[in-house]
Amino acid sequence: MTTSNHHDHLIASARSARGFMPDDEGYALFEAALAAGSAPAAQPAVLLEVGSWCGKSATYLGAAALETGATVISVDHHHGSEENQAGWDYFEADLVDPTDGRLNTLPHFQRQIASAGLEGVVVGVVGHSPAVAAWWRTPLSFLFIDGGHGEEPAWADFRGWTPHLVVGGILAIHDVFENPADGGRPPYDLYCHATQSGDYTEVNACGSLRVLKKLR
Repeated sequence: MTTSNHHDHLIASARSARGFMPDDEGYALFEAALAAGSAPAAQPAVLLEVGSWCGKSATYLGAAALETGATVISVDHHHGSEENQAGWDYFEADLVDPTDGRLNTLPHFQRQIASAGLEGVVVGVVGHSPAVAAWWRTPLSFLFIDGGHGEEPAWADFRGWTPHLVVGGILAIHDVFENPADGGRPPYDLYCHATQSGDYTEVNACGSLRVLKKLR
């Protein structure tokens, strides 16, 4: 368990980290992971996120893991999604590796997790999400989908990882916008599919973050 001061330090570290998640959504993510990590289980909870970027959301999840004895797995190839590439709205030139001209967020992720003191509970897995999901076998108490927002990568994340989520586990989806003018459709489509399937029920919504509980 963390002390109050340590908790506050971790939340402050998450809020100051490089990334796109607003503070209120980040804290809602922390609270969802805290609930998942605290649920009774035979083994310590595993909390997995798809899409690490520079470690902002992993810090929120890591703070929850420290309080509950859980472990965070953060999966990313660290070369950015389509919307992060040159010519797109979310391109950040200083993240380009001069040796090969590609985005590389891995050093930033590593520095963020180290500076937050979370290397003992946050495990970075470098690779493409579908490739990692194909060999994954550990049940998940919590799944956060925030990887590529194009139709193909978003659905690949959903189909690859949700079978590993235990009944009663938490599925969080970021960048869910009902109005197409506010953002891309795939995360919203995943959310609609999940809730309309009868397999999930919504337990919280904060900004563009949707938190669902797996029913079956």
